[in-house]
Order: sequence, then C-alpha cells, then structure tokens
Amino acid sequence: MKYLLDTNIVSEPLRPAPNPKVMARLKRHSGELAIASLVWHELWFGCQRLPASTKRTVIEKYLNEVVAVSIAILPYDQAAAEWHAAERARLTAIGKTPPFVDGQIMAIAQTNGLILVTLNSTDYTAFVSVKVEDWSH
Repeated sequence: MKYLLDTNIVSEPLRPAPNPKVMARLKRHSGELAIASLVWHELWFGCQRLPASTKRTVIEKYLNEVVAVSIAILPYDQAAAEWHAAERARLTAIGKTPPFVDGQIMAIAQTNGLILVTLNSTDYTAFVSVKVEDWSH
C-alpha cells in the first residue's frame, strides 16, 4: 500500500460527473490503496442517513462490491492513537485545534507510512511530517 484515501476521494466515483484526474489516479494506483476505518464509518454513516432509494442502493452496492473488496481498511490502533495524541498536544500548545477525525485519519496515514490523498489538503497542513496529495490537479 502506498496511499490512504480520504472520504472525498473514495466517494468521487459516485458523483454525477467524477473528476477524470481523480478517476485516472484511482485506476492507476488500484493495488496501492487503503482507507481508514474512520473513512469507512463516514461513508456508511452518510449512506445510512439516506432514505430507501435508488441512490442509497447504488451507494450500498459501491461500498460492498467495490470498496470493501478492493481497498484495505486500516484500523485506528495503538500506534495511531499515540501519534495522534502527541500531535494534538503539540498543536494545542501553539493554539491550533484540528478536527479530531482528521487527526485520526492522518495518524493512520503516518503510522502506516502512507501518503494521504484528499481533495481538502488544507485540512491536514498543520500536522507534522505531512505527506498529502490532491489528485484533482
């Protein structure tokens, strides 16, 4: 694995007009992708909030038949929790408070030596040793 995908990258194929650059990179790196268990939660939470509909059925099928079978799901484990706690303490000391879940996702990327892929790279710039790519450019 080389890349940890943020929620907005995993959900890009479901958009009415997916970004062709993101789609090409997903295809090119298909064997090198992982997601955080927190991203899996965000995807399922969004899906479960939808009423029974064609849209919900399409999303459930995508999550079960594409994401779950082709992309590794990495846990927020002890190493990630310790990295995240140290980063939260460092950032809090300098007056920055990043969103908790973003910190957890970055911790999973960092402790697994992965590059985080997101469409919102500014959400992660405060973290130390950040390896982030935006595949939309």
